[in-house]
Amino acid sequence: MVNHAVQYLYLSAKPFNRPDCFTHLFDLFMMLQKTQMALLLLVVSKGILQAQEHNPRYIKELQVEPNTQATPTISRTIVPHMPLKIFPPNLPKTFTLFGEKVPLEIWDVRERFDRELLVNTYMQGSTSYIIKLMGRWMPIIEERLKAHGVPDDFKYLCIAESALQNQTSKAGAVGFWQFMPGTASSFGLHMDHEVDERYHPEKSTDAACRYLKQAYDKFGNWTAAAASYNCGMGGYNGALTAQGESSFYDLLLPEETMRYIFRIAALKFIVENPQRSGFHFEEDDVYHLFKLRRETIQFGVGSLIAFAKSKGTNYNTLKMLNPWLRDKTLSNSKGRTYTILLPAAP
Repeated sequence: MVNHAVQYLYLSAKPFNRPDCFTHLFDLFMMLQKTQMALLLLVVSKGILQAQEHNPRYIKELQVEPNTQATPTISRTIVPHMPLKIFPPNLPKTFTLFGEKVPLEIWDVRERFDRELLVNTYMQGSTSYIIKLMGRWMPIIEERLKAHGVPDDFKYLCIAESALQNQTSKAGAVGFWQFMPGTASSFGLHMDHEVDERYHPEKSTDAACRYLKQAYDKFGNWTAAAASYNCGMGGYNGALTAQGESSFYDLLLPEETMRYIFRIAALKFIVENPQRSGFHFEEDDVYHLFKLRRETIQFGVGSLIAFAKSKGTNYNTLKMLNPWLRDKTLSNSKGRTYTILLPAAP
């Protein structure tokens, strides 16, 4: 029985030049041979391989290099025939960020850019997830940046801050733009036990734009404004004064800030040149924003669970679309105007 099964598995895998499939199927068979599941495995194994044979995308991504030979072996280990090849990313000869030149002719500037490009290129899982999330959130962020006259490249600052996830840092910074409570209040965001607009994609982007424009007016360039977003306007201005410099690229700043600008630059390069950086995504691979409708309210809501059901949705969806709602109620004692996102009617 076992010998016949092994021969069958081998013959199933051989036409497709897939010894790895054969080995995995064989291992599974050996574990299941004393059960009825082994018979099921024999039936489906060839079907799996045939399905892969007819998948154009699968074939395209698994091309075998010329002059390589895949030799099937009955073993619990696969002998590697092609060692993993790692290539450093090719840096561009020129590069701009926020519409301003990055002086790559300066050796340490080029090396700092190279470091962040290496790190973010080979954090494939994290960077791939960012690219997927951009399909959902960038239309909202790009529209608000444009409305405020802030360079479009600042969307990459948002990514560097939070990876487009509504997370809270150890220091207490919150949301896509990672606002601390004091800074959030200074730039017009409302916070209480029921509402925290730092989690609001549009309003937090508006607040970030107000900060960046104020920093630009103070320092005269967008790169400095971006650096101050990390170390504060006071911290950045103090470094300028103490060191007698005028350019970010000539300053010695805290390590986090020194890497910050180059992480933003690296993210821009990867997203705008994904295949050059090894990321191959099709339109259907990225996430998209749902079709939505907006409902404006100026009254209190005793139960957001009941409110969601009355609007044809559920509490989970309501919270996903409106993460700034932090409780199960919205008392709205001061009669504020809130716009709530809801799924569009089918």
